[in-house]
Amino acid sequence: MQPLPPLLRYAAHALPLAVLAASFAAQAAAAAVPHLALLATATAANLLAEAALHRWRPGQVSLLAKVRADVMVRRLTCDFLLIVGLLRLGGDHRETVYLPLVLGLLLFYALHFAGHAAAIRVRGARTLPLLTRNIDASALGITPAPPALLMRRHGPRLLLFGLPATAGLLVTAASDEPEFGAAGIALSAFLAALALARLVRCLVRRRPASPQEVLDWFDGWLAEYRPTVGMYFSGGVSSAYQANMWLDALSGLDGRPVIVLRERFMMQRIGATDIPIVCIPKVAQLLRLEHSALKLLIHPANSGKTSQVLRIPSIKHAFVNHGESDKLSSCNPYAKAYDEVWVAGPAARERYALADVGIEDRDVVEIGRPQLAPIAPYAGPPAGPYTTVLYAPTWEGWDGNPGNTSVVLAGENIVRALLRDPAVRLLYKPHPMTGSVDPRAAAADARVQALIHEANRARTSPRPGPQAAAEPARRAAELKALTTASFRDDADDAERMLVQSTPEPGRAEAVAAATAAWEAAHWASLPPAEHQVITASQPALYSCFNEADLLISDVSSVVTDYLAAEKPYAVANTGELSEEQFREAFPTVRAATILTPDAAGVAALLDSVRHPAGDGPAAARAGLKLHLLGPSDPPSHARFNEAALGLCEIADEHRVRMARRLLPGIPAQRGAPAEADAAGEEALEPAPEG
Repeated sequence: MQPLPPLLRYAAHALPLAVLAASFAAQAAAAAVPHLALLATATAANLLAEAALHRWRPGQVSLLAKVRADVMVRRLTCDFLLIVGLLRLGGDHRETVYLPLVLGLLLFYALHFAGHAAAIRVRGARTLPLLTRNIDASALGITPAPPALLMRRHGPRLLLFGLPATAGLLVTAASDEPEFGAAGIALSAFLAALALARLVRCLVRRRPASPQEVLDWFDGWLAEYRPTVGMYFSGGVSSAYQANMWLDALSGLDGRPVIVLRERFMMQRIGATDIPIVCIPKVAQLLRLEHSALKLLIHPANSGKTSQVLRIPSIKHAFVNHGESDKLSSCNPYAKAYDEVWVAGPAARERYALADVGIEDRDVVEIGRPQLAPIAPYAGPPAGPYTTVLYAPTWEGWDGNPGNTSVVLAGENIVRALLRDPAVRLLYKPHPMTGSVDPRAAAADARVQALIHEANRARTSPRPGPQAAAEPARRAAELKALTTASFRDDADDAERMLVQSTPEPGRAEAVAAATAAWEAAHWASLPPAEHQVITASQPALYSCFNEADLLISDVSSVVTDYLAAEKPYAVANTGELSEEQFREAFPTVRAATILTPDAAGVAALLDSVRHPAGDGPAAARAGLKLHLLGPSDPPSHARFNEAALGLCEIADEHRVRMARRLLPGIPAQRGAPAEADAAGEEALEPAPEG
């Protein structure tokens, strides 16, 4: 589907807000004149604009609330103008006739206010001090949540419940019969009263466990499960991929794993796993982990809340990162805060030494990249009629460096050069955060996608048969059944915690098999010559690696991971460095073909991929792979497990020493919850390194 031009896109975005503003002006004019048809039309337009805002433009609803034009103010204004128009249309001395309608309308709003207050109380009672997933929480007595319309959707509730009153007043204005207005207002008040009664019932009957009961239950679970290794993660909405890439590796460790989160919204963004997950938003509760059996936490990213868990002395901490590249973010000085820094291979060790950020060499442990096991090795030049090229640029980063991403300066040139070759099949997979900082990157990404869609329209390709076309949907349904909990639409966090209980045995293996089956069916269902724009989480990046004969990317962890296959790759140089300086500054590109922003070398690059005799960097890729990712024997998952066991042993030794030295006069950290809360609860979104 062709995207709208920017001007039309902005106009469509602002249309509901413009209609809302115009309807208020028209209502005021109709009430002053007075004019019945204009009053009715303006009121109807107002209601439609409100419905459109709540349905399609929630961001604009929040913006209006920030300038004190929230839904309550807007509905009161609309009804006030309607009453004024009603009085003006009714002629003189009609105030006493319409006074009961005004009083009834005030009663409706009073009931709505009471219902809103009750909803706040119910939400507070159902907001537990921690959340869990893959843990049996039935002992907490959690009950289903009230309907979302009553609990969380304040604006739509007021709009829906007030509709009968507004309609009745309009009919009264047209007929001068107060009975219609009275009937509409009575129905609205009745609906508001029903909602209030439903919420009050939730308050007076047995609630879920109290905060202290929840914490006591959690302490009991910790004592029974006795977790030994875990992953700690805190981040923004789009950063869950940083944790998800470590799920399989964590589940393969010797020990009893657990995942510790800090943001409630992250609970549903962590991928399918059987590992117990616990979200602990407040520092005072987080410090309960000090008295658990937990020995080691791995950290895939840095965040403002990381410092809060590092203060627990009984737990050792290892920084594993979520990708390794030559960027400065891959040798962040914050790594000094961890007990050890686990890296893929010798290149990362050298990177920390050269950066001179205070990381001692003895604290750097090479573990490889256990996530890379699914990547298939190089099997020779393209065997079919098409050369599959994966263009996977990274994002623009926080610092505004033009060399961070090739999308802005080179993306369109690279894509045009690839599309000119009729034997190329392009897979375009941009970084999920592309355009989140720099609007130029978002605009360039949109133009690249438009070029690909246009090329597909001009290219004919035989489509697979109906069975192959239908297979991905069947496989997706199987995968969804395994990975998606059956929540009611009205379920809140507490109810989801109850539903996401202990998984069935063997679910993790079934999910892995179903994922592989879906990926195979997905690729088999696509026309062999059709270019693909991949912005969803599936198919995963490593699955795209296995499809590709060539990668074009930027200086990022994508390049490091792709080297596991030893396939040809190219890196775009969009900074101000010469090619010699570029290769010297970034070791990961030393076995790559370097592309300039004009993409002049794409044709020669494709020729070298198709004819390995001209693939000069082939020998260098094997050596660079060893330098970046370390040896393949022992395998990475074994080295990862060995590092974890080693740090757990250090944690045990530390606990023994502290038990011998600890004096009764030294207070435990849990003795200062107020100080812990003062440490701050807000997370800083981590900057992705890959």
